[in-house]
Amino acid sequence: MNPLSELWAQQSYVRFLLARLSGLTANQMLMVAVAWHMYELTSSAWDLGLVGLFQFIPALLVTLPAGHVVDRFHRGRIYALCMLAQALVAALLVGATQGQFATRELLFVVSIVLGTARAFQMPAQQALTPLLVPQRLLSRAVALSSSSVQVGVIAGPALGGFLFVYGAMTVYAVCTAMLLLAGVLTLFVHYSHRPPTQAPSFQSFVAGLVFVWRHKVLLGATTLDMFAVLLGGAVALLPIYARDILHVGPEGLGLLRAAPAAGALLMSLALTRWPLERRVGPRLLMAVAVFGLATVVFGMSSHFWLSVLALAVTGAADNISVVVRITVMQLETPDEMRGRVAAVNSIFIGASNQLGEFESGSVAAWAGPEFSAISGGVGTVLVACLWWRLFPGLARRDRLSPSLS
Repeated sequence: MNPLSELWAQQSYVRFLLARLSGLTANQMLMVAVAWHMYELTSSAWDLGLVGLFQFIPALLVTLPAGHVVDRFHRGRIYALCMLAQALVAALLVGATQGQFATRELLFVVSIVLGTARAFQMPAQQALTPLLVPQRLLSRAVALSSSSVQVGVIAGPALGGFLFVYGAMTVYAVCTAMLLLAGVLTLFVHYSHRPPTQAPSFQSFVAGLVFVWRHKVLLGATTLDMFAVLLGGAVALLPIYARDILHVGPEGLGLLRAAPAAGALLMSLALTRWPLERRVGPRLLMAVAVFGLATVVFGMSSHFWLSVLALAVTGAADNISVVVRITVMQLETPDEMRGRVAAVNSIFIGASNQLGEFESGSVAAWAGPEFSAISGGVGTVLVACLWWRLFPGLARRDRLSPSLS
């Protein structure tokens, strides 16, 4: 059987793929709506940064225990509960917007709840995928999952920006329905769950950190992605660029938010058809450097379509990093450890995304959005060069599987 046809024949994997697509699309719509809603309320770059910080702090506090929970309990049910929690948040925002009590403080509280839910969601979804496909299909499954993620990241912001024209309540209502759908789909994902017999201990809680620290290729790949997106992520600045620099309104904001995902989708489709087989380490580092250069172009641009193109290139480059990092992590981690290792990876992703939004917003408040984006892109290029020397094992990595390198 053709590998792609065999992959589509894995029914639980396909159900989970659809659940992730629905959930992530809703999540992206929710983030666009909350960011634009906050900027409408306060017109403050600092408050936009705080939205990211308030999502990161609770995630940082609960991610390691979340990884332990993921390794002990059914990962599909954990993911479904995370979808339900976010659906309740979206429903609360519907009521708050209708009752006109959607305040700055409420949006901060919502950010805290969303960050906590995603602390459990991310390790659950990462650790679940390898259980739903044969190992020989894992690289293609990760690339296809990445494709579905990018479809959601494209459709979510674009749909959210379009619906925001009809009011924030409309966006929040659609998000509620889609998150509920994702939770129901996940309940029909089946795999053989074998809970560990070992009692919880401090050593088991920190085992994921120890594992990543001892495996320098994993440490290099995860920290590379963290610092690259931490410095080069311009997502928090997009409401400012959309309203004050590019003058395109919420519809344009949706397209700007969708542009990185459009580039990532094209790249992930290419990687599904032609998976990376050789020189994965050098290609990873070069992709991060390209990500930084494209961020510099975005920061300097005052033309809408050039900005969209630059963001699309950042998405394509970042997708190479995602596929390499996730595939290597899954192949080198035993199943009983995948939840905790995925939790560590979630900390790095959270630091790069939510903390990166705070960094971008605070620098923009201090020196302007253009300086924030340009300096972040330059920093990303420097990180890629530095990691080439700090992690020679990663730089020389030839194949995804260690047994084939």
